[in-house]
Amino acid sequence: MGNGTAGHTSADRHPSRTTRAQRGIPLLLVAAVAVLTAVVHPFVYTPVAAAAPCPDVQVVYARGTFEPPGVGLTGQAFVDALRGKLPDKSVDVYPVNYPASLDFARAADGVIDATNKVQDVAAKCPDTKMVLSGYSQGAAVIAYITTDSVPADYKLPPGITGPMPESVAGHVAAVTLFGKPSTGFMNMIDRSAPPITIGSEYAGKALDLCIPADPICSPNGGDSALHTLYAVNGMADQAATFATQHLRLT
Repeated sequence: MGNGTAGHTSADRHPSRTTRAQRGIPLLLVAAVAVLTAVVHPFVYTPVAAAAPCPDVQVVYARGTFEPPGVGLTGQAFVDALRGKLPDKSVDVYPVNYPASLDFARAADGVIDATNKVQDVAAKCPDTKMVLSGYSQGAAVIAYITTDSVPADYKLPPGITGPMPESVAGHVAAVTLFGKPSTGFMNMIDRSAPPITIGSEYAGKALDLCIPADPICSPNGGDSALHTLYAVNGMADQAATFATQHLRLT
């Protein structure tokens, strides 16, 4: 779903048709990861003073499951690194407003909110360059808003009419995703979710980061604790470097 889909986090309105036991396994895994994140890395989002109406750079960031409103741990690490690499630029941050809960269908709320923000910035601040980013379920949300197609048999949720106009892509300098749910993981959570894909207009400026043994994003992953490490393992800085390079090119 992305402006035409709904997810990450990276997503859908219909309950999974798996058995109760089958549903329980992935949900418990996500819950365990979320609890571990909260215990190991407690984080409270502190809003930053409002930026100028049209900043040089607008970050639109979607947090992961169970992270409190704001950008979460990985998001804050990414934003801090990005600002450090752009001392000559004003960087505003918009935390996508959505539940980020185990009710993955409500990720559609994030798709709607992120889409509205991106299109609003493109219309009102045409010289502002955007960086779209997200972690875990939030990575699915961000990937969904870049999509350029919707499966023929997929019914869009209320509030989503289809992909964003192609012209909006020109205002986006980079897309950086952390721990985006794999197809296999999504199938365990909700088989009705549309594929999480990055649209062709964004693919060349997207960085999709996954720790190889992270079972949320890697088909071969087996260590759920690794899903909590994106803020501290250097990948936030890697993504900030990638985004900075693309911002300098635009």
